[in-house]
Amino acid sequence: MIKNKFLKRLLAKEDPTVYQLKDASLEPSLTTLDLIGLGTGMVVGTAIFTLPGIVAAEHTGPAVPLAFIVAAIGAGLSALAYAETASVLPFAGSAFSWMNVLFGEFFGWIAGWALLAEYFISVAFVASGWSAYMQGFLGSFGVKLPVALTGGFNPAKGSYVDILAAIAILIVGCLIARGIHQVSRVENTIVAVKLIVIIMFVVIGATAIHPQNYVPFIPAHRPGTTFGGWQGILAGSSQIFIAYVGFDAIAANTAETKDPQHTMPKGLIGTLLLGTGFFIAVSLVLVGMFKYSSYANNAEPAAWALRHSGHYLTANLLSVVALIGIFSALIAILLASSRLIYAFGRDGLLPSRLGHIDDKHVPDHALWLITVLAMILGSVFPFTFLATLVSAGTLIAFIFVSLGIYALRKREGVDLPEAKFKMPGYPVLPAISVVYSIVIFAGLNIDAKLLMIGWFVIGLIIYFAYGIKHSNLNQQLKKVVK
Repeated sequence: MIKNKFLKRLLAKEDPTVYQLKDASLEPSLTTLDLIGLGTGMVVGTAIFTLPGIVAAEHTGPAVPLAFIVAAIGAGLSALAYAETASVLPFAGSAFSWMNVLFGEFFGWIAGWALLAEYFISVAFVASGWSAYMQGFLGSFGVKLPVALTGGFNPAKGSYVDILAAIAILIVGCLIARGIHQVSRVENTIVAVKLIVIIMFVVIGATAIHPQNYVPFIPAHRPGTTFGGWQGILAGSSQIFIAYVGFDAIAANTAETKDPQHTMPKGLIGTLLLGTGFFIAVSLVLVGMFKYSSYANNAEPAAWALRHSGHYLTANLLSVVALIGIFSALIAILLASSRLIYAFGRDGLLPSRLGHIDDKHVPDHALWLITVLAMILGSVFPFTFLATLVSAGTLIAFIFVSLGIYALRKREGVDLPEAKFKMPGYPVLPAISVVYSIVIFAGLNIDAKLLMIGWFVIGLIIYFAYGIKHSNLNQQLKKVVK
């Protein structure tokens, strides 16, 4: 009896009308262009300037475009699931809020907690990438920071804190505090400039390609490692999944989107197509300019390749745009993560003060909490370490959302609106999406998997010690019992 009651409590579902009322204080101002700007800012943010070189050196060799394609297929399947769910459930908090409605509070917490890990690490990763580019840019003018302030905690190298990463996060936090309408205008401008310069890199870099750098295109697998062969491509695609955090960053802002039933699917699919095309082009040129091993532990491979090809002016221009452009990724992630923390507070799973919205329609308490914590994380942990961890939370969220399609379809047109956009190939394609994400998750390194286990242990402790008792849903259930 007690066991059944406890299980029933864990599976208690949130009434979607509650979210509609609570999210009404958020201002719906984002258009399709704004969403593509946010998503593209994230997808072709730090990742496009940093990951192709790292993945080529550590996993794929010249075949890094194949790793992007493999990742894009998995992300594309998940994007279709995201598009349908967001059009039916236009609430802040994306997968966290959706799972609360579809599967119950406990599964909502698990999905949201996985997303929180993703966001924390993503903000730190992006800020670390920005710091690397800033140091490279300053170094080209002979300006160098003290070694102790140039990277995460690594006494062997003499670095203790990445001061530039912390500063970048603080600046973005201050910008977002001004309101989402102002943020979207800044974001769109940055993304437009960034795409122009990426095209410039592809055109100029193509003149410095040496065909021999593509041979062999798929290096032989090195036994006992994740380099070479299809094992390397799979490992690379797992690491590359950080690029596709942008999908959830878009969906987290559904409550602040105009006509989300039509706008959200266009924003998600547009981001996928645009981002993947740019990734393939940049990575092909990059591995053609220099042998893939040259990019090992290099957080600014694109600018480095241009400098070493004699294109100093373009390299510095790329660095400047990367410095500005990476801010667009920081904006997208910090914006989405503040909405997730807000959703936790809104539901009472974390202190209700985090659900506060100020007169600029900004969840200010949630924003400053995530900003301060991300500053600490981004300034302490090394860039390459963060890059290996960030994809785990994304993949778990993708699995949940794809599974959610089965629960969603049963309720569409019953107690939930009929979707204006439906994931094609139902019921087969959602299952393929789940399997795809599981396979890529299996390709993550052991550090990422251990981190997620530890993170979930912490999450379960918080939920059972605080969340399950203080959640608004629990208070509603008590009233029903009385």
